[in-house]
Amino acid sequence: MKHPKIGWIGLGKMGIPMVQNLINATFPVIVYNRNKAKAAAFLAEGVEMAESPATLLDTTDVVILMIADDQAVKDVFNGEAGLFSSSASGKIIINMSTVSPAISKEMAALCVQKGNQYIDAPVSGSVKQATDGSLVIMAGGAQTAFESVKPIFDTLGKLALHIGENGIGNSAKLAINTLLGFHAQGLAEAVVFAQNQGVKTNDLMELINNSALGNVFMKIKGEAILNDQYQAAFALKHIAKDLRLAKAEGLNSPLADTLFNSFQQAETDLGEEDIIAIIKKVK
Repeated sequence: MKHPKIGWIGLGKMGIPMVQNLINATFPVIVYNRNKAKAAAFLAEGVEMAESPATLLDTTDVVILMIADDQAVKDVFNGEAGLFSSSASGKIIINMSTVSPAISKEMAALCVQKGNQYIDAPVSGSVKQATDGSLVIMAGGAQTAFESVKPIFDTLGKLALHIGENGIGNSAKLAINTLLGFHAQGLAEAVVFAQNQGVKTNDLMELINNSALGNVFMKIKGEAILNDQYQAAFALKHIAKDLRLAKAEGLNSPLADTLFNSFQQAETDLGEEDIIAIIKKVK
């Protein structure tokens, strides 16, 4: 079966390995990125770079976005030479960014008016999972559109689940990232409490990792704490943004309110560091 031609927008830490996996799987890919320098490696491989989102949509079957936030989505769709300035129809636009359900519903409705389809398909996983092709993908949109692009999702992730209408993928992602925040805050507080009681952090982490509480996140972030290494795999500023989105959607509980305040307060000083750098605010 012939692969669809994919247009890709967004070559950040997640986008670059995801595009590489598509290329490795022989999908024809054209890229667009505002910062052309980030596309240099792909251009060296012979990958074509589009001049604008509009030309990308004109020349591909499926366009995928992996960009920062709601404003970036608005710029890509509505900006000069944006997707909506194209007259192309019959295309599928997949937004894999972590954005609000509201922006997905808005863009989906406008895509329909243009004769195109929109899928919100944010991912759970970080750079390692993007590189390994083991992301978890949660999708909202038409079932038929989802099925037609599932081979793309299967290349990028270990699980792609269609869970309902447009916007619901974003809602699921905000729920997952809220839990991610709980894990980071909880680990940080447990480590600091243990340290204050004279428990060595490496001993605590060995106990946690061999208990029912052990998981990949605890192992990786525990190692970061032990090595005092907070280079961002998932930047703290991103969880702060995601918690703002969740709050706007009605997240309101005792733990969530505390979590929200913790990361909002930490963002100014620690936003560019990894999520687990929250431990610096717990000490």
